Amino acid sequence: MTSTNGPIAESEDPAPRPTRRRFSPEYKLRMVAEYDAAPAGEKGAVLRRERLYHSHIMEWRAARDAGGLTALTDRRTSPARPKKAAETAELERLRKKVARLEKDLAKRDAALQVLGKASALLELLAESAD
Repeated sequence: MTSTNGPIAESEDPAPRPTRRRFSPEYKLRMVAEYDAAPAGEKGAVLRRERLYHSHIMEWRAARDAGGLTALTDRRTSPARPKKAAETAELERLRKKVARLEKDLAKRDAALQVLGKASALLELLAESAD
């Protein structure tokens, strides 16, 4: 008799991996405004409905007061990171490539010098052996 409640196969994930919630600056401003406009007894209901903490509102309010909408965007995780100009990125890539190639060239030059000195030494030894 087989049991249907056996151990879960290793390939099956019983619960999906949780993801961090991200809030847009517009949402943050809207929630701060809604929280501030709510009567004293309704503020907790707004937080529960949106699954937020009071610390979220405090942080977003401070950011709003400090610098407006741009201060509310988390630069570390924001998908709207400022991108480098195409020419700047290409220039940086080419500079790295040139530096790498110059380093390789310096290694080859040193190897050729060592080889040349070794060849000269072998010629001297061959002449002295004769």
